[in-house]
Amino acid sequence: MRHFWVMPLAAAMLLGCSEKRPPEPVRPVLYVVAQPELAQNLGRFAGNIEARYESTLGFRVPGRIVRRFYDVGAEVKQGDILANLDPTDQQNQLRSAQGDLAKVQAQLINARATARRQQELLDRGVGAQAQLDTAQADLKTTQASMQQAQAAVNQAQDQLSYCNLRADHDAVITQWQAEAGQVVSIGQEVVTLARPEIKEAVIDLPGPLAEELPKGIVFLVAGQLDPNVNTRAHVREIAPQADSATRTRRTRLTLDQTPAAFRLGSSVSVTVSSPTAEHFQLPLTAVQVIDGHSRVWVIDKAAQTVSPRDVTVQRRDAKTVLLSGGITAGDNVVSAGVNSLSPGQKVRLDKESSQ
Repeated sequence: MRHFWVMPLAAAMLLGCSEKRPPEPVRPVLYVVAQPELAQNLGRFAGNIEARYESTLGFRVPGRIVRRFYDVGAEVKQGDILANLDPTDQQNQLRSAQGDLAKVQAQLINARATARRQQELLDRGVGAQAQLDTAQADLKTTQASMQQAQAAVNQAQDQLSYCNLRADHDAVITQWQAEAGQVVSIGQEVVTLARPEIKEAVIDLPGPLAEELPKGIVFLVAGQLDPNVNTRAHVREIAPQADSATRTRRTRLTLDQTPAAFRLGSSVSVTVSSPTAEHFQLPLTAVQVIDGHSRVWVIDKAAQTVSPRDVTVQRRDAKTVLLSGGITAGDNVVSAGVNSLSPGQKVRLDKESSQ
C-alpha cells in the first residue's frame, strides 16, 4: 500500500515546481538627469570686436607717397604724421608764389612813394590833381595785388603742409589702403583710423533671424580664446540690406561691458538665445512613441523601478528632442532601450552607464 500513495505525491510536487514563474530580469539602463532650460538657443555666430567710430583719411593734394610712419595696430595721437608725399611740386609752387609776392611788395613801395610825391606837389601848388588821382589809383591797385599775392603764398604753404597726412584724433590704425611709392589722387583712401574708446561686436546674422528677432532676445559675447571672458550685448544696428553672396545681414552689438581682453580686431563668439517656458533637452532615444503619444521612462531610484510619463515634443533634430511637461528638474530619465521596458520593471543603474 505504501507504494501506491508515494507515486501520486511525487507527481504533485513535480507539477507544482513547473508552474512557478521565474523572477523578472533586472535590466541595466542608461539614463540622463533632466536639467531645465529657460532659454531657446537660436545659434552661435563668429564675430569681431570693432570700433564704433572709424574714419578713412586721404591726402588733400596729389603726389607720390614717400614714407609711412606707422604699421597697422599702432596707436597714434592727434596731430601725429602718419605718412607724407614727395613735396617737390608744392615747394616749387611756394617759391613761385613768394617771388610774386616780393615783386608786388616792391611795386607797392614805389606806388606809395609816387602817391606821396604827387600829394606834396599838389600841396605846394605845382602839381596837377589828375596826376595825384592816377597815383592813388595805382596805389590801390598795387595794394589789392599785394593781398592777392599774400593769399597765393598762404595757399602754397597750405598745399605744402598737406603733403603730411596727420591724425585728426587719438586712434588706432586698422588698415592701410596705399603703400610707399604709390601715386595717389586727391581724397583717395590711404589709411583707416578707429577710435578705441567705444567698441562693439560685429556679426553676420541669417536674413530670416535678423528680420524677426524675438522679443527679449539675449546676445552673449564671449572671447574665442577664453570663453570665461564674456558680456551681454544688445543690437545697435542691423544692415538694411542682406549681403548678395551670403544672404546675411551685418549686425552691430553694443556691449554692456568692455573687458580688457576685447581688443580691436579680436575674435569673439556670440550666442543668441530667447527666453522661453521651462523645457528639457534629452537624447532622441529617450522618447517612446505609442499610438501617436510621446512618453519617457522615469526611474525611481529608491525602488529601482521605472514608470512612463507622457510628454509634449516641441522640437526634434537628428540627435536630440525638446520636451515640456511630464518631467521635472532632477528626474532620472532612461535614455536608451525604452521599447523593452514595462511599468514597474526593476532596473539596475550603473554609474558607469549613466550619461
